[in-house]
Amino acid sequence: QVQLVESGGGLVQPGGSLRLSCAASGSIFSINAMGWYRQAPGKQRELVASITRDGSTNYVDSVKGRFTISRVNARNTVFLQMNSLKPEDTAVYYCNVVLYSRANYWGQGTQVTVSS
Repeated sequence: QVQLVESGGGLVQPGGSLRLSCAASGSIFSINAMGWYRQAPGKQRELVASITRDGSTNYVDSVKGRFTISRVNARNTVFLQMNSLKPEDTAVYYCNVVLYSRANYWGQGTQVTVSS
């Protein structure tokens, strides 16, 4: 079992920045990929960014150049630095981890609202 605790969401003006954090505990020795998904009202959940244990990253096109995902393996923590935020980035952001066993775990979600 893996437990995920997210933090860092909130309200920010367009053009602003936020940093999301997600700390994993439990069967942490077996974590492979870590990532962030988001779900806006009336829309499907989408992958925002992911990072493998060796540091390979993947981003959805709409956030490339604005968001940066990183992780600290020793602390089993993943971060999402979000810059130049736009109103369309408004969503609930979920942390996700995938174990080497392919088991999938989700955080509780943190609200990000971009509005003036």
